[in-house]
Amino acid sequence: MSAMPAASGTGSKYDRLITAAKNAPSVSTIVVHPCDESSLRGAIESAEAGIIKAVLVGPAARIRDIAARHNLNIGGYEIIDTPPTEAAAAARSVELIHEGKGEVLMKGSLHTDEIMRAVTAKVGGLRTDRRISHVFIMDVPTYTETLFVTDAAINIFPDIDGKRDIIQNAVDLYNEVGFGTTPRVAILSAVETVTSKIPSTIEAAALCKMADRKQITGAVLDGPLAFDNAIDMEAARIKDIKSEVAGRAQILVVPDLESGNMLAKNLAYFAKADGAGVVLGARVPVVLTSRADSARSRMASAAVAALHAEARRRKAPIAAA
Repeated sequence: MSAMPAASGTGSKYDRLITAAKNAPSVSTIVVHPCDESSLRGAIESAEAGIIKAVLVGPAARIRDIAARHNLNIGGYEIIDTPPTEAAAAARSVELIHEGKGEVLMKGSLHTDEIMRAVTAKVGGLRTDRRISHVFIMDVPTYTETLFVTDAAINIFPDIDGKRDIIQNAVDLYNEVGFGTTPRVAILSAVETVTSKIPSTIEAAALCKMADRKQITGAVLDGPLAFDNAIDMEAARIKDIKSEVAGRAQILVVPDLESGNMLAKNLAYFAKADGAGVVLGARVPVVLTSRADSARSRMASAAVAALHAEARRRKAPIAAA
């Protein structure tokens, strides 16, 4: 896939992403339990934009009632009825993926734990050999690059093998969706020097060596880096850090979920960034949306997942289980 057009100004990153998805073939998407206005509207708007082909899975009467109460037209959408529980909708949605009926899962109004329990189930789930992880795709108005933050939603305290997969998942997404090639990956810690007192600095150094040995491919890694010298050229210059990554990172790898979640929410609320989100490493991409997400963020999340699924389709079509 060719890279998306260069940004024409601040705030245009998601617009370019959504445009790229509109220009690609739409992707069959299983929308899990869209039983409130925001999740149902988000799925419909993404479908009307030509990004996805939505299949609505959940208690049909409740979905139709939500649509009627909020004047949403779902007449042209397939609705697959399930018992009135989140678990039932999640389980049936995963079955539909195995049946080859969808290439993306999209979270509706159910709890994240519920959909991820079905996705990660050892029997009947959507696991692969790769660790499942989450990527925030952040459109930060004050930063030139689209910024990935990983993992801020799934893996609480990943070990070094888990971090290898977390990085590779994000790198593959970056390369395949059309953001560019060979992203610059900053492995974050509190400082930019390796010290036994801060274990994440040792893991960062080891991950960089893993990249040297081709255990991580498709990217340029550097770490440990503190947040300031990962994203600010002047901060990197002051610390005399010379690397391809320092000061202009495109993927930020956090030490643990707590720090990642705080970073992503700081960017959202202090820097007014939009944050799309997608789960990787499963058999299909999983779109995780929140009730607090803007309509633009929801559509950008769908766009990322759709572009990723379309890239995977070109490499190897999904076969029914």
